[in-house]
Amino acid sequence: MTLSHSMLAVEIPAPGGPEVLQPCSVPVPVPGHGQIIIRVAWAGVNRPDALQRAGAYAPPPSASPLPGLECSGTVVEVGPGVTRWQIGDQVCALLPGGGYAEYAVTHEAHALPIPLGLSLREAACLPETCFTVWSNVVMRGRLKAGERFLVHGGTSGIGTTAIQMARALGARVFATAGTDEKCQVCHELGAEVAINHRSQDFVAVLKEQGGADLILDMVGGPYIERNIKALADDGRLVQIAFLQGPKVTLNFAELMMRRLTLTGSTLRPQSDLAKARIAREVEENIWPMIARGALTVVVDSEFDLRNAAAAHRRMESGAHVGKIVLKVQD
Repeated sequence: MTLSHSMLAVEIPAPGGPEVLQPCSVPVPVPGHGQIIIRVAWAGVNRPDALQRAGAYAPPPSASPLPGLECSGTVVEVGPGVTRWQIGDQVCALLPGGGYAEYAVTHEAHALPIPLGLSLREAACLPETCFTVWSNVVMRGRLKAGERFLVHGGTSGIGTTAIQMARALGARVFATAGTDEKCQVCHELGAEVAINHRSQDFVAVLKEQGGADLILDMVGGPYIERNIKALADDGRLVQIAFLQGPKVTLNFAELMMRRLTLTGSTLRPQSDLAKARIAREVEENIWPMIARGALTVVVDSEFDLRNAAAAHRRMESGAHVGKIVLKVQD
């Protein structure tokens, strides 16, 4: 098909709050070697988008400056060397940026088929979250069946996915959330114990259970020291964000004495090859969970692309349960 030269997108003209997100007209991207162009139907909204908007998470030099790290839609153009996808295929994809737009470009190996039974709206919620959870909980955190797993922010997009995935892998799942209602959602998704962090001490709860074998944390700040105390001997702490800050004072002697592991990662700066490996493992392991109903997509709300600012306000309010998506086009 012949693409138009320009497209509707949402840009970040200057760092700031949600109000800085502005609709604009920009050129349609051109695929390079091994890349595909997707006509975006839906785009997922994620915390890194808000960090980029605030000026705290710059895109890689080769990526689009537009926000948006995941989408679903239809392949409308393929670059040289593309072998897996053809024009007309429906996919969901991890993006280096540029998802808040009518068309987006990504490496062909970072796109996946729409899981059986899911809509494009639901599929747009998967790539950034599933890549992040699988790579950190399993590939880096080495979660095994029977282990005690704690995820903070249990009703976030990451949390709702991590609870279900860990449960499907046979782990004992613990989660924190900020209200009793959100704790109930965590239970319904498969958490054995849901901890209201405003009224309960997650360290005490986990210690009563023998400590966590693995913790997935995006809070940081004072949680880092508390996470270490909540770990079992030989436990692992995986850090994926620092909503309360990255700098703390720690006594590392406890790590030595109890043989603890502290690690973490960010997804966006990793190489195309590393992301392709994650994509293969996600398709091989998480897509079957979705097919058999062990993992469902929790969608909190949807907003029109032009109203991306409202979507960011919703996310930063902390009131959402699950993923927020932008409707880009039919």
